Amino acid sequence: MVGTASLPLEQRVRQTRLATQGLVQTTPAQRAAALTAMATALEQSQALILEANQRDLAAAEAMVARGELTAAAYARLKLDAKKLAGMIAGVRDVVRLPDLVGSDQWVRLLDDGLVLRRRWCPLGVLGVIFESRPDAVTQIVSLALKTANGVLLKGGAEAIHSCTALVAVIHQALHSVGWDPQLVQLLTTREEIRELLGLEGWIDLIIPRGSNAFVRYVQENTRIPVLGHADGICHLFIDASADAEMAVKLTVDSKVQYPAACNAIETLLVHQDCAQRILPLVAAALREQGVQLRGCERSRAIVPMDAATEADWDTEYLDLILSIKIVDSLAAAIEHINTHGSRHTEAIVTEDRAAAERFCQEVDAAGVYHNASTRFADGFRYGFGAEVGISTQKLPPRGPVGIEGLVTYKYLLSGEGHIVADYAAGRPFKHQDL
Repeated sequence: MVGTASLPLEQRVRQTRLATQGLVQTTPAQRAAALTAMATALEQSQALILEANQRDLAAAEAMVARGELTAAAYARLKLDAKKLAGMIAGVRDVVRLPDLVGSDQWVRLLDDGLVLRRRWCPLGVLGVIFESRPDAVTQIVSLALKTANGVLLKGGAEAIHSCTALVAVIHQALHSVGWDPQLVQLLTTREEIRELLGLEGWIDLIIPRGSNAFVRYVQENTRIPVLGHADGICHLFIDASADAEMAVKLTVDSKVQYPAACNAIETLLVHQDCAQRILPLVAAALREQGVQLRGCERSRAIVPMDAATEADWDTEYLDLILSIKIVDSLAAAIEHINTHGSRHTEAIVTEDRAAAERFCQEVDAAGVYHNASTRFADGFRYGFGAEVGISTQKLPPRGPVGIEGLVTYKYLLSGEGHIVADYAAGRPFKHQDL
């Protein structure tokens, strides 16, 4: 909101927390109206948003030339009319999602007149730190408001104009429905990140979206719970029984469709029993799309390519580069993935149902696919409307995080003067689910 950016960060966070206390009292219809107003405002402000993005892109081109920004980050930064239309559609999709806040997960009769409810409620205030992708703003804000949460956003410096324009439009939409614009605040300096991490008690969840090193930095410098969105070192394993045409199609889509995405594959594993049959076809299709190949010694004996190093198996390229390794067996593929993967998304191409089942059971990742592209790992494609990130941690929420990852629950007990002493004396509970 105009005028608040100059206030101390702790004061701004308190304003967001205060605004959020009122948000939990809103009805599903009111939250739907606010999100609809947000989508409409974005539609009406497309020219302004795209102009702001062009300013970011102009500065980012120079950063890429100086080696200060990767080509992948530049690709994620870019907005166009089609991408903006997708962002607006995503907000409208969130409107249609179920309303969890205020509803009961279950109701249980403990005894006559004594009823226990487990009710969904918002987390409170979210702090989300991300880089490059201005489309993250609309995804995060729409999901936060749907679940009655306030949110503080910190985008990368390379996206400052885009994020500022988007948040300004969102503030206009919130004001138009009588909501406090301070529900959504944008942080603009690197120094604010460290300060944000110290505001335990005011912020309920930190969501960092970036490299493993950045996520670790956040985890090591805050006592606030952290939902990590880290590297996407994803694999596709072509099993011995794989259909060649399907293997080619899935490999190309998983690598080329959007190589800068965290769900694009970085390593292709090929079973030794089908390598001679399938690897030349896959390599030719990838090279047609401009993919640079780096292979193990056995791969290079079949298809000439650059040599892969040990570092390649642990590298997220986010570019048209793919490392290739021939493995002896399904077990070897699983071992490689569990050793070098980032627990993001892994896939197998096979006609062997038993092999697919073993792969899905033993691979340790948030998403494990059979005969499908890794690019499906996305909140929108899962039907979540949008996502605040993809969690690679083991505890829930895991994978694309939609509305269920932004709510918690509380136990509500209603009685008629009931006391525990009666039950300690032998009165039985009924424990009947209603």
